[in-house]
Amino acid sequence: MKLALVTAGMKRLGAAIAARLAQEGWALALHSRVAAEPDHDLAAILVQTGVTWHSFTADLSDPAAVETLLPAVAARFGMPPTLIVNNASRFGDDGPASATAETIALHHAVNAQAPVILAIRLAAMLDANDRAVVVNITDQRVRHGSADQFSYTLSKQALAASTESLARALAPKVRVNAVGPGLTIPTEDYLPAQMVKLAQMMPLERLSDPSEIADAVLWFAQADSVTGQTLYVDGGANLITFDRDFVHLGL
Repeated sequence: MKLALVTAGMKRLGAAIAARLAQEGWALALHSRVAAEPDHDLAAILVQTGVTWHSFTADLSDPAAVETLLPAVAARFGMPPTLIVNNASRFGDDGPASATAETIALHHAVNAQAPVILAIRLAAMLDANDRAVVVNITDQRVRHGSADQFSYTLSKQALAASTESLARALAPKVRVNAVGPGLTIPTEDYLPAQMVKLAQMMPLERLSDPSEIADAVLWFAQADSVTGQTLYVDGGANLITFDRDFVHLGL
């Protein structure tokens, strides 16, 4: 059985990734911080495909909760995941002047520490001949970070750096790769006209789509000879240094 654990897999980008995996026959362990139901589109795909799935709750800022997540998945499905998609993210709006030890630590716990621990614990659960995959969802800004969302950016840069380190340390049992999205699913902070202008600012004059991120995750899951790589799916945003976060641009 192909079994994927998708952190924050009930909503938004996580749901799009989970839906794509379901269409390819993956059983799904869908994580959320608190009890939740799959969003409408994902729920429809789960019914349509008939894949086996189960929900799991864990606060990834709590090290004890992180440690119990994989055993809970293995107990429910009778096996550890063959794919972990580290999609869950903590996001806060601070800068160098307002960042504190607490904000940096909280972002690091969810965005870097938990994914690393899950990858390490997965490797330890596998038998000698078992193979698995980890895909970290990072961010295009890890290449050229601005001062905005400072704690978030630092934590995603740490996750991006861990991808190659984990790939080296966990081979051959676990392949570890990363997908770096650009602006993909806007929040209510963005105006429709602003989104058009932001798309025009990208080298490819387009923003990334959730389906493209999901396809990239699926490709890494199937690419048996690929590890330690990051694929940016961002309209080319990682090629440019932006002075501010996108929410402040195109106005």
